[in-house]
Amino acid sequence: METKSNVVLIGMPGAGKSTLGVLLAKALSMPFVDTDIHIQTAEAMLLQEIIRERGMDGFKRLEERHVLSLECRGHVIATGGSVVYSQRAMEYLKRHGTLIFLDLSLDPLLRRIRDMDARGIVRAPGQSLVVLFEERRPLYERYAHFRICCDGKGHEQIVGEMRDLVQGDTGRKEPSRPGQETT
Repeated sequence: METKSNVVLIGMPGAGKSTLGVLLAKALSMPFVDTDIHIQTAEAMLLQEIIRERGMDGFKRLEERHVLSLECRGHVIATGGSVVYSQRAMEYLKRHGTLIFLDLSLDPLLRRIRDMDARGIVRAPGQSLVVLFEERRPLYERYAHFRICCDGKGHEQIVGEMRDLVQGDTGRKEPSRPGQETT
């Protein structure tokens, strides 16, 4: 596949953006960037340390700055789950790529995420995963070009769906219907 457009994965923490992003990058022979790793490397700190030191708002500003500094084209990009709080970052990512919302329902997320503090998840003090899910889901839906329901699917099937979306999307100038879903 030859394209200058990025493929950007968005979704809740625990939805599999990083794992699926690496697999998709391999399938499409594209480089891979994980914005959380990019931030940790640039700041020489773990996400949870940054959140603890700078607070939720400080982290969100830092995340926005790092996302806006990305100058890659033709990459698969796995974003942090909180990137959707920045309209500027999301518009930037959308201008330079196809945004795919990896939608995993709440029950599997609750099983995958045991310790939100250890994961470095941006949230208000005491905010539960349930409330965070309800808060962020409409934002993912707003910005996504496509939505893939990940419930009950293996990595291979999800990567295949993403590959098909992206390859069918090559050369697109305007986003297709926001939130177009695959099942």
